[in-house]
Amino acid sequence: MEWSIQEIARRAGTTSRTLRHYGDIGLLVPSRTGANGYRYYDQEALVRLQRILLLRELGLSLPAIKDVLEGQRDTSAALRAHLRLLEQERERIGRQIASVRTTLRRTEEGEELMAEEVLDGFDHTVYEQEVTERWGKEAYERSGRWWRGLSEDGRARFQGAHDAIARDYGKARAAGLEAGSDEVQDIARRHCEWLSVTMEVTRAYVTGIGEMYVADPRFGRNYDRHGDGTAVFVRDALTIYAQHRLPG
Repeated sequence: MEWSIQEIARRAGTTSRTLRHYGDIGLLVPSRTGANGYRYYDQEALVRLQRILLLRELGLSLPAIKDVLEGQRDTSAALRAHLRLLEQERERIGRQIASVRTTLRRTEEGEELMAEEVLDGFDHTVYEQEVTERWGKEAYERSGRWWRGLSEDGRARFQGAHDAIARDYGKARAAGLEAGSDEVQDIARRHCEWLSVTMEVTRAYVTGIGEMYVADPRFGRNYDRHGDGTAVFVRDALTIYAQHRLPG
């Protein structure tokens, strides 16, 4: 079974021009091109488009998405990962909807507002909790013990190494380099080496850390002070590096 470019564009809520652009950059190649020049897409292409749209919603750039897809040969595993992210997002949005409804009702009825109700679903601590659950409390406690055991000079050197990495990300983005370029991926390698001092660096860990940099302004500001959008750039670079270079 296959669909024309117009059918796919309509059902995906996008345009034929966008799909042609995806094809021109090798992101979504049509299954065949008819004698009339129309592009057609089969079921495999349809699944790939779904993955592209999911990654776009996560904020990844097109070059980053291309690199991620090339590094993920197991379609089922990739879709399961997407499904987990969507389920988490659905839960978060559900909490926000309930929170706004409660705020609206209390406001209209002149009732006292409760902070835990008004702000439910808007906090970013869920990411910290998710990482703790995924890699274990002991890992964070071990990291804390390591940090407390450092001298002032040791802490300064460790923070200085990260500052240099953040600056280099900012310079690379300002220079117009792609997140998947060799230069930026070398920065990502240094970043992962820096992370490995306190944690076991795996694909899941690095991908999760990258998402935290974007989702939580407490982390993102460390990068965005080197240029707006640098945190997103770092997330893309780490995601690509993790998919290609790190164990799952």
